[in-house]
Amino acid sequence: MPEERVEIRTVGIISKPNVPRALTIVPGLVEWLAKRGIGVRADEETARYGGLADWMPRERVPVEAQLVIVLGGDGTLLSAARAIEGQAIPLLAVNLGGLGFLTSIAVEELYPELERCLAGEQRVGKRRMLRVELHRDGHRVSSYEALNDAVVTKTSLARIIDVAVHVDSHFVSNYKADGLIVSTPTGSTAYSLSAGGPIIFPNVDAISITPICPHMLTHRPVILPGDSVVRLENEAADGDAYLTIDGQVGEPLARGDEVRCARSPYEIRLVRPPRMLFFDVLRQKLKWGER
Repeated sequence: MPEERVEIRTVGIISKPNVPRALTIVPGLVEWLAKRGIGVRADEETARYGGLADWMPRERVPVEAQLVIVLGGDGTLLSAARAIEGQAIPLLAVNLGGLGFLTSIAVEELYPELERCLAGEQRVGKRRMLRVELHRDGHRVSSYEALNDAVVTKTSLARIIDVAVHVDSHFVSNYKADGLIVSTPTGSTAYSLSAGGPIIFPNVDAISITPICPHMLTHRPVILPGDSVVRLENEAADGDAYLTIDGQVGEPLARGDEVRCARSPYEIRLVRPPRMLFFDVLRQKLKWGER
């Protein structure tokens, strides 16, 4: 659905490192914005591609910006989503990577889509995030916001880990597995899908739990209401399990640690291609219907 029109005076640009195509894309993009009187806030990679003298840490790029352009793949977008920190700033994600479920705007669509953004005619999809808290000895020791998922997985030396799962006040089961994935609908097409989890339509209010290589084959993925609170109690020895957020940040777990996952108050706004819907993306990325 179209967003309420906001005058775009400043654009943030976040780029994936080590992408040769960006050496030509970024200078042209900065020039295009400058001709329209739009300022640029760039991270270090963007400044390097564009020969810009000024850059800032990625988490500072969205400050005072009305739009953030992400040049890269889904991993770059996940990093940008955390940098936004719940601010109502649309993300225009251009696919310079591989598969790109979330970065579904092609390079050749960049400037037409920017024109739509400047005119307030862009189509925006809202994606709810997941708040993940780590509790140790009764105290919260860290907190994260995840767009895709929170994963408790074994470390390289551990054969298998034990995790007790509760949903709200209800005990679910003790899992013996390589790990567990707690996913948002957005993350259902990421690691969870690779582990046999369900594909969930993006605007469905749900959370999924997907075991990774469970010892018991009867342990199957479960879809929960979006307002559920999922608690994962680590019963593995200190250092045998690791918490990962969106596959990018995290920390080792101690025995007895509790990972709490619940709906975040934050959501991100993704600028979507005007004619491409969710099933179009699935057919294109997963090659549905092809032989």
